[in-house]
Amino acid sequence: MIPEILVSDLRQYTYCPRIVYYHYCLPQIRPVTYKMTAGQEAHTQEAGRERRRSLRAYHLADGQRYFNLSLESESLGLRGKVDMAIRRAEEVIPVEYKDSPGRMGKHILLQLAAYGMLLAEKWDLPAARGFVYYIPARRAREIPLTPELQAEVRQTVAHIQELVRAERMPGPPSQRRKCEICEFRRFCNDVV
Repeated sequence: MIPEILVSDLRQYTYCPRIVYYHYCLPQIRPVTYKMTAGQEAHTQEAGRERRRSLRAYHLADGQRYFNLSLESESLGLRGKVDMAIRRAEEVIPVEYKDSPGRMGKHILLQLAAYGMLLAEKWDLPAARGFVYYIPARRAREIPLTPELQAEVRQTVAHIQELVRAERMPGPPSQRRKCEICEFRRFCNDVV
């Protein structure tokens, strides 16, 4: 039986599929880096600040905020913990904090879309948009959660499930510069 895929695995798989392979197929090896620890601390601090702010950063006049909300869906094969969810009468909005300067890669879009899908299922409300809140810049960027993006989430979940089922190590990423900062670099003997 394949376990439910973590939403964070979508982000990792898009960055480098080998990270997900190590997570599920070789779970005893999971290096923790300074960057990971610092990122977790930044998320915790930001949630504290967010509780004191209005929803102005998201251009919203109303909404109930939920922090570190655990979500799971058997039908989607996903589970995770969204940094913040904003529930309004007519919609639900996922918010992800990022301790980065503001770059937006496919891996972040998939993560945000997956949280939107999980929230929509949980509360039976549409999730047509989400926000990425960039901690260093103290600004939020609105992201449309399109049907195409949601289809890509489903497809990526299927790819991860197949990778886990087959227990076959994927090839290295096409951009080898990713390997320079990867916590698993020493386990990939074909990457210099």
